[in-house]
Amino acid sequence: MRRLLLILGALLAVFAHASIATHPDKMDSNVQQAVQLSLLHMFGFKNRPRLKSDSSLSAAHVPPTMLQLYKRQRRLVGGGVHFVRRDSSNSNTVRSFTHTESPDDDSEDPHRFLYRFNITGMPSSEDPRAAELRLYRQALHSPEQTGHRIHVYDVIRPQTRHTDALLRLLDTRQVDVRQSRWETFDVLPAISRWRRQSQNNHGLIVQISSARNGDAAKGEHVRLRRASELSGSTWTSTQPVLLVFTDDGRRSGGGSLRTRRNADHHHPRRRRKGHRDNCRRHSLYVDFSEVGWNDWIVAPPGYQAYYCHGECPFPLAEHLNATNHAIVQTLVHSVKPKAVPRACCVPTELTPISMLYLDEKNLVVLKNYQDMVVEGCGCR
Repeated sequence: MRRLLLILGALLAVFAHASIATHPDKMDSNVQQAVQLSLLHMFGFKNRPRLKSDSSLSAAHVPPTMLQLYKRQRRLVGGGVHFVRRDSSNSNTVRSFTHTESPDDDSEDPHRFLYRFNITGMPSSEDPRAAELRLYRQALHSPEQTGHRIHVYDVIRPQTRHTDALLRLLDTRQVDVRQSRWETFDVLPAISRWRRQSQNNHGLIVQISSARNGDAAKGEHVRLRRASELSGSTWTSTQPVLLVFTDDGRRSGGGSLRTRRNADHHHPRRRRKGHRDNCRRHSLYVDFSEVGWNDWIVAPPGYQAYYCHGECPFPLAEHLNATNHAIVQTLVHSVKPKAVPRACCVPTELTPISMLYLDEKNLVVLKNYQDMVVEGCGCR
């Protein structure tokens, strides 16, 4: 929290300097660079992500599942930076990968496909905690078979002229072909193996069979590959995607989760007459477009950080959320003002924010950052 206060204090000074510039609508280049460096350090970036020259944020594809994760995370505040998952794995980052196309993609079997995911861009400092392969399946009307089974294999050794491929079953599930939905398969063992030795990454094989007897499936309902008649927008919104949940080792904050709506009631605004100069929360909006980051940050466009400011007068009222130490310090200051300073108005509760962005390899990343929003202020 101390680190965040120092950075936000610097940002306040920078924004104050920018407001007296000749052109208040445009931030001075030196000021902009200072803000960028401060934010980059706070977000854990060494360099500013820059998209390839032939791409732009508007043209980039963000998997729908990543947008859903972002929106769900936005509804939760106050519980630290880890994503809430059914397997209770601690992770504060989600990275998405799509299949790397190859001339070998053509296969005569419509119910079997080899996917290649290049995960070499994942930082070595991040520890994979979970990994999911997500496949979309379109309902079949009047199918010959109502049940199919989906198998996902890790290719331990690829097929050669003289040897068959060596596969390890990672996950399998029986599905009803009369329903349309996304299916999620656990592929963490494969990701962990690829991370140890990248040359062992020979891809994942997905195979569809009849749920009744294991014979070949009849009817195509799992989007394994792009059909010729499928539009580009439809394919990009339903293509298979690999999600890797990682932890970057940053300390997580404590506290209990609560919804955004409940959080608003948790901190009612106090505008008591005669106490407007007392310690309280003030607005501080950080606009990413002001520092030129709107070309790689998908969401949010900015965020309300807030800051704490105001007096901690003697005697300290209950609503100032003071500690016993602050009460004693204020009492001593009232008797001997030169002996000790007054208690300070500081954040007493901070919550994280989620950021969805494109990295320098045009991969979509969802990351949670702790201690970014002031929820409460008090005298300390």
